[in-house]
Formats: sequence, C-alpha cells, structure tokens
Amino acid sequence: MNESYKIHLSEKEMPDAWYNILPELPTPLAPPLHPATGKPVTPDDLKPIFPDALIAQEMSSETWIEIPSEVKEIYKLWRPSPLHRARNLEKALGTPARIYYKNESVSPPGSHKPNTAVAQAYYNKKAGVKRLATETGAGQWGSALSFACKLFGIQCTVYMVKVSYYQKPYRRILMHVWDGEVYPSPTDRTNTGRAALAKNPDAKGSLGMAISEAVEDAATHEDTNYALGSVLNHVLLHQTVIGLEAQKQLALAEDKADIVLGCVGGGSNFGGIALPFARDKIKGKSNVELIGIEPASCPTLTKGQYRYDYGDTAGMTPLMLMHTLGHSFEPPGIHAGGLRYHGDAPVLCNLVHSGLITARAYTQNPVFEAALLFARTEGIVPAPETSHVIKGAIDEALKCKETGEEKCILFCFSGHGHFDLAVYDDYLEGKLVDYEYPEEKIAEALRDLPKFPTGI
Repeated sequence: MNESYKIHLSEKEMPDAWYNILPELPTPLAPPLHPATGKPVTPDDLKPIFPDALIAQEMSSETWIEIPSEVKEIYKLWRPSPLHRARNLEKALGTPARIYYKNESVSPPGSHKPNTAVAQAYYNKKAGVKRLATETGAGQWGSALSFACKLFGIQCTVYMVKVSYYQKPYRRILMHVWDGEVYPSPTDRTNTGRAALAKNPDAKGSLGMAISEAVEDAATHEDTNYALGSVLNHVLLHQTVIGLEAQKQLALAEDKADIVLGCVGGGSNFGGIALPFARDKIKGKSNVELIGIEPASCPTLTKGQYRYDYGDTAGMTPLMLMHTLGHSFEPPGIHAGGLRYHGDAPVLCNLVHSGLITARAYTQNPVFEAALLFARTEGIVPAPETSHVIKGAIDEALKCKETGEEKCILFCFSGHGHFDLAVYDDYLEGKLVDYEYPEEKIAEALRDLPKFPTGI
C-alpha cells in the first residue's frame, strides 16, 4: 500500500468527461414541474434563464458528457486536486482506519465550487450572455462564480444571504476583487426582496430568498442568465470530477473506499465525490457506504419531508421532488451558511429515498471541536461547512477504533476556512450556540408546501 501523505495525478490523468448518473439511477428521477401548471418542465420553459447546453445537460440521458477543452485548461489551474492521507489525524484518534480527504480547497477561490462555476460561465459566454445573476450562502459559490465570470469576460451579480454577508466580509471582498457585485439579500432591488423586507425588515435571509431574487433579476433582464451553485443535475454533473479523480488516486494508493462522506447543503460537493462511487454500488461492484452530513438546525435529509416543493422562497422555480423543510423556512443563523438550504439536490434525495445514501446531522459546537482537531493535526483550517464532514469522518474512525476494523474512509474537504476565523474565535471563547431542530418553524413552513402534487 502507498505510504505517502499526498497522492497526485498528472494533468493528463484529469477526467475527460463528467459522469451523469441520471440514466443509471435504480429509480428514475421524478420530473421537475412548472410552478404555474404543475406539468413537467420542458426545455423551452428553462430558456429564459439557462443556455441550451446546460438545459441539455440537466435532462441528458448520456452517461458521459465530454468536458470542453476550454474548461479543462482552466481546471488545470488547480486540478487534479490532491488526495491526502490524514495520517496525523489517524494517529491522534488511535484508529486503525485509513482516512483520506480530497482537497478541493486548493482552487483559487478556495473551494470545490469553481468546478461548476467555470463550466457554467463557459456555456453562457458561448451563448452570448453578458451577465450572470446568482445567490450565495457562505460566499464560496459567489466568489467562485465571480472568479469564473472574470475569466470569461461576463458580469456577475450576487445576492448573498444577509446574515452571511455581515458574518463573512472577506468573502464579499473576494467577490469584489474579481469584479462581482454583491448585495445582502433580501434587497430592495427586486419585487421579491422588497416584499420580504416589508414583511420583516430585520429578515436574516435564506438561500431560498436569495435564489428568488437572482431568478427574478435574470428573468427580467434580456442580457442576463441565472447560475445555480448546487441542487440541479448539471451542477452535480460538473462536480463529479472530484469523485472520478479520487477513484484513480485511491487505486494508486492500492486502496478502496469503504465509506465516502461529504457535507450537504444543496448537495454539490457530496454529489461530486459520492456519485461515481454510487455508480459502483448500483452496479454491484462495491458495498461502499455513502453518508451525507448536515447541520442539526437545518436537517433537510434527516427530518425533511420527501415532497414536491419550490427551490426558492417566492415560488418562482420549478417544483422538485426532494427532501424539504418547506420553501418558506428561514434557518437559524449558523456559521455554516452554505448548509442553510431548505431542500436538497433531487438526485441525492432520490438515492436517500432508495436507501443507497444515508444522512446524519450535527450541532455547531461538536463540529468545531472536530475542526480544531483537524487543524491541529493536518494543518489546514476547514470551512464551517467542511467541518461537518470532518466530524462525520472522525466518528466513523472512532467506530473502527472500537471494533478494530481497518476501514478506508474518504471525505471531500470542500473548502478552507481562512475567511471564517471569526467563528473559530467565537468557538474558542465559548460563544457558539448549538441551534437545535426548530420544529415549530419547520412545521409552519411545511404548511406552505404546494398543494400539488403530494409527492410519493
């Protein structure tokens, strides 16, 4: 077995195609539904906000979709990303488990998000789009899309969840470095935002609200399209470079994953690392355990209902069959802003519902305890979102310590926390609050679910 701490691939070993799981799902994905008619969405319904190439990928029945050479050239700035063996963490835990993490923090914006941001900016540029509007929670997606748009000469407008806008000023500044314009959502720039502020002037915002504002912006400007950083099929498709590379790297290490984990907000990084492994599981080639980790204050996969719901607060997006806490739900202001979403990627929800993926939820303080242990052993300060999956990986490694099993644990290190040091200060000073599952607020939001259809 390879004894190195870090396993690299050459540029020539970078994947030539993204993996599309849609045609290989054991249960076909339920179609998105038009918010006005309740009928399945057609490509024409999506043309006002997406280019034809991304619409085709969203609905594709092809298992492999070629990565354009222009996208691969930009990927080479940081891809293939390294696979690390967390030997110091293993030693600190006293576990017989082998822990690996796929380090997506090496990208220029510091997270996995550019894997799809670059692809989306490329396809929109080819379609002649002048500006992209988007939302962002913690700011990782907003900074990634600002970076990608700058490379392709496109303007970028970002609606950032208000609580994160003020919690994470350096992410906002990073977007400005790449010429992105950033506004705290809800804003007075859109009808959706103005209505939200009229109802609650002190609204902290949510990803659902920010999505509504970005979609409205795109739909009301002819030169503007919308870009989403998670949830949709084409987004998870682009992210599969993570898992495809990790499979090659584990093979070089003469190892094979028993457990694969990722943190889950909308599902992009977990989908990116897990879907290639899910393919092997579906085909009966492995019995790998796939685990998504989410915050206990926004427990979509663990406690949400599997229903059709809107992807945004205002009900402008198609309805998707997914685990949801209700599109009007506003989660508590936890520091893991990228995990504060009421729903999840329909692909992942499909796999959870079919039993191929399991989910787990944690509160903030145990998560940051795990993050500090990781930083003090492996040397990298994790983003608050990433800290959730580290807690999950540590728990799995401790189970191995109890049983003596020498399992191989792989997780996606989705981003660094260099712009999140204020939350570490809060944790070290004992100021972090462990928000629990807000049952009353979620019950209220679930009452607002669309009356059609009821789901399954």
